[in-house]
Amino acid sequence: MGRLALAGGHGFGAIEPWASARRFEADGGRGPVALLDAGSHVVLARHGLDRYVPAHLVDHARNLAALEAAGCDRVLAICSVGSLHAELPVGELLCASDFIALGQGAPAFDDERGHVVPSFDPVWRRLVLEAWSTLAPAPIRERCVYWQSPGPRFETPAEVRLIAAHADVVGMTMASECAVASQLGLAYAAVCVVDNLANGVGETPLTTAEYEAGVAANRERLATALGPLLPALAERR
Repeated sequence: MGRLALAGGHGFGAIEPWASARRFEADGGRGPVALLDAGSHVVLARHGLDRYVPAHLVDHARNLAALEAAGCDRVLAICSVGSLHAELPVGELLCASDFIALGQGAPAFDDERGHVVPSFDPVWRRLVLEAWSTLAPAPIRERCVYWQSPGPRFETPAEVRLIAAHADVVGMTMASECAVASQLGLAYAAVCVVDNLANGVGETPLTTAEYEAGVAANRERLATALGPLLPALAERR
């Protein structure tokens, strides 16, 4: 059985308990990637540890190939999202069950190996949900549709009205990361964390300050939820 990988967003590597994890580099043939060894699992900060790589420039193939080279065979992704519906408030946790990403993301391969049906690994996703329901203090919704926006800008209210008819949350990276994981043969499941209401969903227009406040408010809650979960998931496959 391979190792568990935990993939997170901007500033993820600075969150306790991962801030004190041992840093190392792995190269899956696409260039070195800085990772964190947290004992029971490996941590990937998908936007980088040393500098911030914006969403539209994240090299998912390089990141996930490095995880594969580090001995990982399954990924639990933590993804910051905006809620497309007022009934999904800031702080809500959802396990992605499908996504929409029209024309988004560079493939892991530029030949026939890229022709895969991207999906969340059903067995791995079920194990994540079972562990979460018994071990994590924060509840999680078992289904949600994720819409991937190109980024790095946020969406306009008109765009949000359009995509809200088809999805529950919006983000900038998860669909591309899931597709690459499918191409590389890595089991993939994703937990979406609502850090903000999408632009136009709330009573006032979205601001970057509002988004950053949501991220900060969720950070400790997320670490608390993952604390008992990760050692258990590291043993399951």
